[in-house]
Amino acid sequence: MDGLQGGLLGPDPGALSPEQIEELRKIKIQTRIANEKYLRTHKEVELLLNGFFRQMFLQRPGNILEFAADYFTDPRLPNKIHTQLIKDKKAT
Repeated sequence: MDGLQGGLLGPDPGALSPEQIEELRKIKIQTRIANEKYLRTHKEVELLLNGFFRQMFLQRPGNILEFAADYFTDPRLPNKIHTQLIKDKKAT
């Protein structure tokens, strides 16, 4: 069978060992937890993205990249986010 076993060319030297797979799984979990903690402490990220998506769906721009560039470089955006953070704090 010329070194072929079950249609494979043999062991993949680039494949991860079981220990490496487990370590990778742990790193992925730790990263997800760290990301979630970050997002929970930075409410402005949620407000930025929600505002962007809201405006995008309302306006349905033909050129999404240009729309995103305009949205995120709007000099009024920091004030809008700050105002929304204050409103949200008062509501809770």
